[in-house]
Order: sequence, then C-alpha cells, then structure tokens
Amino acid sequence: MVLRRYHYDKAFEHHLRALQIPHVSVDEARRSLQLGRVHDKLKNFDFVVYPSTGKGLLVDVKGRKHTGKAKHYQNWVTADDIDCMKQWEELFGPEYQACFAFIFWCDKQPGDALFENLFEFDERWYTSRALTLAQYREHMKVRSQSWKTVHMPPTIFSQIALPVAQMFV
Repeated sequence: MVLRRYHYDKAFEHHLRALQIPHVSVDEARRSLQLGRVHDKLKNFDFVVYPSTGKGLLVDVKGRKHTGKAKHYQNWVTADDIDCMKQWEELFGPEYQACFAFIFWCDKQPGDALFENLFEFDERWYTSRALTLAQYREHMKVRSQSWKTVHMPPTIFSQIALPVAQMFV
C-alpha cells in the first residue's frame, strides 16, 4: 500500500474502493527516469485503474478546491503533466489510456441541484470529473505562458468530463 499525503488522492482512492473498481496505487515518492534520456525524469501518475470495460487507465489525480462561488470547475494542468502522461501512455502501449481525474473538494455540502455524484471522505465533501488525455489535448488552451499551464474552456469541460463513477465503472 502506498502512503498518500494529499487528501485529494486519499479521497479518490476511497471513492474507487466504495465503487469496487480495481486499482493499483503508484509510488509517488520517486520520479521515474525516462527511457533513453538519463537526465530527464518522468513525473509519475497516481493510479492504474482497471474498469470493467475498455482499456486500463493511467490516472493522474488533480485536486482542486471548489468554493461554490465560481460557476465552473477549475481544470488546469501543467504542460509537464500533459507531456509526462503522453509518454506514460506510449510506454504502456495500446491497452492503456492516460487520463486526468479532477477531484473537487467542496468547502461545504453543496445543494443537490448544484452537484451530482457527491461523496464524503474524512468529513469533507467531494465531487469528481474525469476525461482522457486525448480528450483534454484536443480542447486545451494556454492558461498561463509564464506558469506553463493549460486548461479546457469550462463549457467544453462540463460537456466532456464525466463523474468518476461513470467513466471508471
């Protein structure tokens, strides 16, 4: 068992267990060397998930706080996240697909009309959205040149990203 430091990762794993979705935690304490390039290190993803249908999923968990003030979910990632997940997908081969799982911590229990697929873990409320790396790359836009971050426009993200309970089952 991998010890997780961040409550988002712990909440995600708890959610997978509650949904009885087979998964393996990845040791995030070490950064893997990229094959053929000794000086470059490849950022690890967080979980390998085995849904009942389809390919195995290489999951990078992205935790975000959602206060309810914004009408959309923050879905930014770094350019390095995109590059590393693409390389992992290539290393694992065609039977695996890279994806992002956005875990949103709601600072209080939202009303039923605002969120679906809520789950509670460690006295905190969460909701989730997930999508494949290919989906993300198709629609991503530069968010910040200086921070090297990208995001998906909120309307597209809300149309494409699915709750973990739907995507991973």
